[in-house]
Amino acid sequence: MKSDLRRHIRQIKLLYTAAQLKAYSEVIWRRLMQHPRLMEARTVLLYASMPGEVETMQAIAELTAMGKTVILPRVTGRETMDLCVYRGRESLQSGTLGILEPTGEPFTAYSSIDVALVPGMAFDAEGHRLGRGRGYYDRLLKLLPNTYKIGVCFPFQMVDSVPVNNLDVLMNEIISF
Repeated sequence: MKSDLRRHIRQIKLLYTAAQLKAYSEVIWRRLMQHPRLMEARTVLLYASMPGEVETMQAIAELTAMGKTVILPRVTGRETMDLCVYRGRESLQSGTLGILEPTGEPFTAYSSIDVALVPGMAFDAEGHRLGRGRGYYDRLLKLLPNTYKIGVCFPFQMVDSVPVNNLDVLMNEIISF
């Protein structure tokens, strides 16, 4: 069932041009940059976007310019990732999955992360998130029980119901277009 929903979202995504997705991304980030939790946060977990995800590079730069500590994930194994502090565009390199990842020492002060902005394939109004299938974020988010988790997605990624199991971590809120 999860694989069917992933396939469905991928098919819908093909109906949108890169320009349309970029325009949606800009609207979503304008909304997020006014979010009270994000405004108050000192340390923010974000992601370096892949093609077809809500774009993040401008938001990463803006949050850094605001004096916030931006943390990005880095894949370390088939099912594991760690976190690193973003230290500028030049500190990013293409990782295992072709995603830009930070270099440097792992960040382990998990309790200091105020807000996590989390990508996904699909979300529902209950805060359930469907990832890409390897469980990277679910394992990571279990380490952040007190962090406010915001799912970030395009409107077509909001669905009536996401199939869940006991390993899935709920989002506190979903932000879309």
